[in-house]
Amino acid sequence: MEFERRDAPFMMPTTDVSSMMRNVLYALIPAALAYVWYFGPGFIFNFFVASIFCIGGEAMMLRIRGKTVEATLMDYSALVTAALITFAMPALTPWWVTATAALSAIVVAKHLYGGLGYNLFNPAMVGYVVVLIAFPLHMNLWLAPSMGDIDYQNLTIAETLFFTLTGIFPDHLTFDAISRATPLDIVKSGLNDMQTFSELRANPMMGDFGGRGWEWIGNFTAIGGAWLLVKKIIRWQIPFGVFAGLLIPSSLMYFLFPGVHPSPGFHLFTGGAILCAFFIATDPVSAATSNKGRLYYGFGIGLLIYVIREWGSYADGVAFAVILMNMAVPTIDYLTKPHIVGHPLSKRGQQ
Repeated sequence: MEFERRDAPFMMPTTDVSSMMRNVLYALIPAALAYVWYFGPGFIFNFFVASIFCIGGEAMMLRIRGKTVEATLMDYSALVTAALITFAMPALTPWWVTATAALSAIVVAKHLYGGLGYNLFNPAMVGYVVVLIAFPLHMNLWLAPSMGDIDYQNLTIAETLFFTLTGIFPDHLTFDAISRATPLDIVKSGLNDMQTFSELRANPMMGDFGGRGWEWIGNFTAIGGAWLLVKKIIRWQIPFGVFAGLLIPSSLMYFLFPGVHPSPGFHLFTGGAILCAFFIATDPVSAATSNKGRLYYGFGIGLLIYVIREWGSYADGVAFAVILMNMAVPTIDYLTKPHIVGHPLSKRGQQ
């Protein structure tokens, strides 16, 4: 005897993984152009290398795991990981450092945990932390922004490509002539040397709020993040939580002790705080899932960024803050499960 089968009505999803990832890439374009404008073409070379090894690592792991390669590669998630790694790296980075970050992100942080949808940690941040610890010299090779009144060494496209491929400077250049301390490093070391924040703001690397060049990259990153909010690719709770977790303690400490603590504007517009709030912490796989949980998750990331910047060994704590809060996500999700409609909240609700 055959029974008639009728499927329940359902709504087709308005978006999919590939369209979401494409929108994320589109939203990063303004910040990427600003990065190239201020810090040179090394960003383009880094993204090219990161893309090759992210896509190659993804294809290799899919084939080893017996998955379909072509269809999965078209979800663009590997390219998003490559883009986020590129934003985290100095503009002058040898190709093998970028490749190590890309393979660590895709092979270790993503596919060893089961692939897209199963990774516990943000892949891009895992890749960045690996090279930050393994290649500290290269990860401190930051350039000064190409602005008229800043002492910087303008490298040609050929010189930048030569260093990317070989890790060697041309004969007329040296490490000390090229590299500059980032605004976060300037403030951290200056405060440790008993200088006040107002004195450190006289440094030509400082802008209106944060580091010169960096604050403009932050502005364009925020524009891209706002576009993602409008498109409903991300939700507002995590960015709001990150900003609250970073700005509340930094504002309190700045107003109580303005000489020895940077301003909240400096924390916001220097380093990767804005990129983290809109593009890194909002990773749909490794972030919290409930609305209340997203607020706690974002707030914890912002608070940890501030704590690491103020009292940690690293000038910017975005990657470590994200990974630490990724570890807390299962507990956050468990404690913030939304109430199911129709189920009583307590014994009193059963009466």
